[in-house]
Amino acid sequence: MAYKGQKVQKVMVQPINLIFRYLQSRSKIQVWLYEQTNLRIEGCIVGFDEYMNLVLDDGEEVHMKTHNRKQLGRILLKGDNITLIQAVQKEAA
Repeated sequence: MAYKGQKVQKVMVQPINLIFRYLQSRSKIQVWLYEQTNLRIEGCIVGFDEYMNLVLDDGEEVHMKTHNRKQLGRILLKGDNITLIQAVQKEAA
């Protein structure tokens, strides 16, 4: 791909690199669970492995229909249960 005489090269971001970035920045993330459309888990990643098992600090269950939250503390979330990981947007107070 050329743009005004310059060569543009796109670099693929590996999933493990994105998870590591969330870990380093202590970003609060939301995890969508496999076959659990009304329940999501939020927390900060403090560890993970090659199977995408996550250790989350300050874990919370978030029920999407009722918006109820349940504090879980530090949890291990098996990678088999993860459908999507996204950073949580900070809400304006």
